[in-house]
Amino acid sequence: MMIVHALRYGLPAFGIVIVLIVLTIMYRKRQSKSTTLPVKDDSPSLKNWRRISQAELSQATDGFGESNLLGSGSFGYVYRGRLSDGMEVAIKVFNLQIEGAFRSFDIECEALRNIVHRNLVKIITCCSNVEFKALVLDFMSNGSLENWLHSENYSLDILQRMNIMIDVATALEHLHTGHATPVIHCDLKPSNILLDDDMVAHVGDFGIAKLLGEGDVMKHTMTLATIGYMAPEFGSAGIVSIKCDIYSYGIVLIETFTKKRPTDEVFTDEMNMRDWVERSLSKGMIDIADADLLRREDDYFVVKANCIASIMDLALGCSTETPEKRKDMKDVVVELKKIKQRFLNSIEHV
Repeated sequence: MMIVHALRYGLPAFGIVIVLIVLTIMYRKRQSKSTTLPVKDDSPSLKNWRRISQAELSQATDGFGESNLLGSGSFGYVYRGRLSDGMEVAIKVFNLQIEGAFRSFDIECEALRNIVHRNLVKIITCCSNVEFKALVLDFMSNGSLENWLHSENYSLDILQRMNIMIDVATALEHLHTGHATPVIHCDLKPSNILLDDDMVAHVGDFGIAKLLGEGDVMKHTMTLATIGYMAPEFGSAGIVSIKCDIYSYGIVLIETFTKKRPTDEVFTDEMNMRDWVERSLSKGMIDIADADLLRREDDYFVVKANCIASIMDLALGCSTETPEKRKDMKDVVVELKKIKQRFLNSIEHV
């Protein structure tokens, strides 16, 4: 009788436990899909990377000396270094005292390890222990787009700027569509666009990148990107999708050809950077263009003006308030290449 009683009341409870275990396993598998990149067969695995110690990195940077400091970010510092074999590298050292630094290291390491593209910064190896974490990256000799736009003694012509932004658009297209798991950079800005010896642009700093699971359109996050470049829905509700990167790209595109930051004091709640461009174009004005690019005495003034107007129109299509109305990055690449070709053809026939 006791056995029958146990079976009568114990089996349903046991069944519920089994169901809960199965559901937990399914949930964890689902979560892992949205946070882990698929590893390609041709991708370098951690065990195949060159092993390097903290001491070697310290020696490569003269003790992480200030003279080798290239810049700083949300989670640490980037140093210029020379390894024992003579290779020049950039070393990103994470400040583990900052909340989120451990996760940022893991995300960036995973993203750069599995995604290889001509226009993405290449990771050479990493150094990781309980008290120290660093990424060793390809050194970009020509610095960042930020420096070229806003520092003295730097100058980019209209064709160089178009090539850089085509490179950036190509990198984003690959992140969004080149893998089963879309990768969202989440913090695209001029300081994260680096230039090599040949002025080819490489997108870097994946510290707050988000990985979407299969079938996911968007996800929520408490992490915020840089003010001015961050999409409205990202800043207000923490909603992240590939459309966030497209918005940021539109803002960077405007900055690249106007040399105005989105946080410039001329912009207010009544008129942000996008409003400024839209109003100027509607009046047929091209005075918003960077003076280094466009002067009325230029031989190719009309050709340049038309080119910049087309680029600004494209930038507006990327940075609309409503995510669904923003262009796809694949179309952006095609359109920007067409603008470049029209510009070259017009120059030849003037």
